[in-house]
Amino acid sequence: MLSRRTLLAAALVLAATPGFAQTNEKLPVVASFSILGDFVKNVGGDRVAVTTIVGPNGDSHVYQPTPADAKKIAAAKLVFVNGLGFEGWMDRLVKASGTKASVVVATKGVTPRERTADEPQEDEDKPAKGHAHAHGAIDPHAWQSIANAKVYVGNIRDALIAADPAGKAEYTANADAYLAKLTALEADVKATVAAIPADRRLIITSHDAFGYFGDAYGLKLLAPEGVSTETEASAKDVGRIIRQIKAQKVPAVFLENVTNPRLVDRIAKESGAKVGGTLYSDALSDDKGGAPTYIDMVRSNLKELSSALTS
Repeated sequence: MLSRRTLLAAALVLAATPGFAQTNEKLPVVASFSILGDFVKNVGGDRVAVTTIVGPNGDSHVYQPTPADAKKIAAAKLVFVNGLGFEGWMDRLVKASGTKASVVVATKGVTPRERTADEPQEDEDKPAKGHAHAHGAIDPHAWQSIANAKVYVGNIRDALIAADPAGKAEYTANADAYLAKLTALEADVKATVAAIPADRRLIITSHDAFGYFGDAYGLKLLAPEGVSTETEASAKDVGRIIRQIKAQKVPAVFLENVTNPRLVDRIAKESGAKVGGTLYSDALSDDKGGAPTYIDMVRSNLKELSSALTS
């Protein structure tokens, strides 16, 4: 019969063995980009350790994965991606990592937005820069609608519960609390946009990242670069937008935190519109910036839009 001392020694050996599941061990998960990472942190709380591939102010459209990224994914239990063609490099990275993690598409259940006929189209005869990343007619920036953000949260909650059933109560409570914050946020967005004169609800950004926002809250958006920063704006698209700004007296054009400001500066100079400020499109800021979380991002964008379009 084994003695108490022998059993204790065996337990200590097991605890020191790699792969031994300790009760205070956090669930290792990876999110493809910073906005998605923030959603996962809000739902996962203290039970998860979140690693983000494309960090603050990073451009996921042109990101080039590193060997360190493959190691992060190999060590994860769950990998959260946006889907809708947003991360053109992710499938290859997951395959190269050899991970056994489940890949969770956070946009599952979202109704994809199709680009309208009056939006600039990518030049099919021009090869894309960097990694192949043609979205076609589908806009992947679904998080810009808060209703869609709630879909992300539900998918994240369900995936975390499936991977860690013991945390169901905590994940559910965290998701419910965050969903309530998103509901309040959306009410503020609707009220603020309603205060903008209807004839001034037209905004110009460098790439088409705000279509879901515009559709949801009643703004019209134009962007010369299309839905991906990989495609360069054609002279025809830029000229068309400048003419439209002049004809409709568009009050402001906006920079983005993930794009080169030169195109917007040029459009502003040639059209006479003012530069209305910087909007956060595909990435959060760092902790010292104005949008370290998704809720901060939406509030910052709303403030910039309201200030530029009502003054």
